Amino acid sequence: MKLGVRAIVGGLLAACALVGFSAAFAFAAGAESGPAQTTTTTTTTDPPPTPAPPPAPPPTQPAPPPRQVGIPGGVKIGAVDVGGLLPYQAASRVRKSFVRPLVLVVSPTRKVQLSPEALGAKPAVDKAVSRARFSRPGAAVPLHVWVSRDRIRGYVESLGREVDRAPVSAQLVLRGATVGATRSVDGRRLERVAGSRSIRIALKTNSRPAIRLSFAVLKPTVAADKLGPAVVILRSSNQLRLYAGAKLVRTFGVATGQAAYPTPTGNFEIVTMQRNPWWYPPPSDWAADSDPVPPGPGNPLGTRWMGISAPYVGIHGTPDSASIGYSASHGCVRMRIPDAEWLFQHVEVGTPVFIVSK
Repeated sequence: MKLGVRAIVGGLLAACALVGFSAAFAFAAGAESGPAQTTTTTTTTDPPPTPAPPPAPPPTQPAPPPRQVGIPGGVKIGAVDVGGLLPYQAASRVRKSFVRPLVLVVSPTRKVQLSPEALGAKPAVDKAVSRARFSRPGAAVPLHVWVSRDRIRGYVESLGREVDRAPVSAQLVLRGATVGATRSVDGRRLERVAGSRSIRIALKTNSRPAIRLSFAVLKPTVAADKLGPAVVILRSSNQLRLYAGAKLVRTFGVATGQAAYPTPTGNFEIVTMQRNPWWYPPPSDWAADSDPVPPGPGNPLGTRWMGISAPYVGIHGTPDSASIGYSASHGCVRMRIPDAEWLFQHVEVGTPVFIVSK
């Protein structure tokens, strides 16, 4: 054991001696070559290598457009079935349904067609289609429609002015020397509120049933069976006829105007009625020097005066009953006092008076 350790130590010493000899030899060689040189060691660091660009990806094809999903079966927008259609198809069908004209029935022989656009109606089609896409099968999706109430009311009012009809009252007319009656006719007035409501509902529900317009009946003021009295005076025959409507009630003998002061012919009416009247002289040469006469036995008008729309002409009683049946007055129509009083009870202001030359 001791011999082994000794051998190892000896080997180490020999190696150290050899290293020392080598160093000494190198120093000596340097001394012979000249003065000592100071050597500076510069350490340079190379930049890191640039990574290579990644390989270009292979060209890609454009993504296909998203597949449109059809509307579930049985879905309706308003009254329009759009089940199974693609959105653009459904929108087209709904718009086509909406632009159908409204049909307004004015009478059995007259109909009016009106486009929704003319009334300013605008349907929210796209919104309804979007809701329909996500509805359950068989669902009913409302179609919201904006309407202009003012435009609808304005149209109905203008239509009303066109189709309204005023009532026509019956009238008494002279046919030859007799009185006849014209027929009364009911009028009508378009129900504006009801018509506007019906149009608005048809637009909002996108339904197009024929809209039958309603009218209020306007009754005439005077019907044929309610006609009042009428007086016919036959100047040449010196007769006065009283009619109730078109029915002759009674005939009287009268005195009409003399040739110098003829009773005027034409259509007139009673405009004033007086009991026990005063007589005032008219502005005529035959009465130029006359004074007014108060009521009483000597009054030339008798006890009743029924003035007509011809100036200074009237129907009245007379104390001179001998003149009845002749052309003896200054233009007025004279009657016996009892006859004038009876007639006074059966006529009124506004009663038509027809004077003919027969």
